[in-house]
Amino acid sequence: MLKVENINVYYDAIHALKDVSLEVKEGEIVTLIGANGAGKSTLLKTLSGLIRPKNGTIEYEGKSIVKRKVQAIVKAGISHVPEGRRVFPTMSVTENLELGAFLRRDKKAIQKDIEHVFELFPRLYERRKQSAGTLSGGEQQMLAIGRGLMAKPKLLLLDEPSMGLAPLLVKQIFNIIEMINKEGTTILLVEQNANMALSIAHRAYVIETGSVVLSGDAKELQTSALVKEAYLGGA
Repeated sequence: MLKVENINVYYDAIHALKDVSLEVKEGEIVTLIGANGAGKSTLLKTLSGLIRPKNGTIEYEGKSIVKRKVQAIVKAGISHVPEGRRVFPTMSVTENLELGAFLRRDKKAIQKDIEHVFELFPRLYERRKQSAGTLSGGEQQMLAIGRGLMAKPKLLLLDEPSMGLAPLLVKQIFNIIEMINKEGTTILLVEQNANMALSIAHRAYVIETGSVVLSGDAKELQTSALVKEAYLGGA
């Protein structure tokens, strides 16, 4: 579904991504783990068209998306849930969800998808008329994921969905991510909670200072001594 080959991204003189290659197959959850500043968020921004790589190729469903505009990438079926939630604080929960469907014209289907988001996140239904800025951190994360789903993506890019959340909420969010995947959405997950990410992913990539240093089956990486020592708090 997604094939990235040898992309390089710079912020002025800083070489943020160095010859990064990865692929995501349809139906998978693929996770990208690594320390803060390793380049994980930069990669997602590059895939969604917010940043242009200096060179390298990005193919989605067999076609290059390197020069496509953000709206065209969303329309093609890639939705990006950014780090930090980025909900619109003065708009209601429902209005935020409607905004996620801004490229769609099928009003009945949009309403049906809003109802489905409320089924996934009953708390959002309870808060549907509230301003998004009044929600708790966990509720805002639910809303950010729900808004991402409103574009009807085939591939969902999730950036640090567990950041700043209590352990119980983290478990709930990850259960929902698994459910979304089982319903047919392919997921590329960037996550600092490596143990949790590897527990639900099919495959994983480890990124350090802008380079992919390890990749493979998620369960195998979870038992790797190198990964345990660096990201899982020792053996």
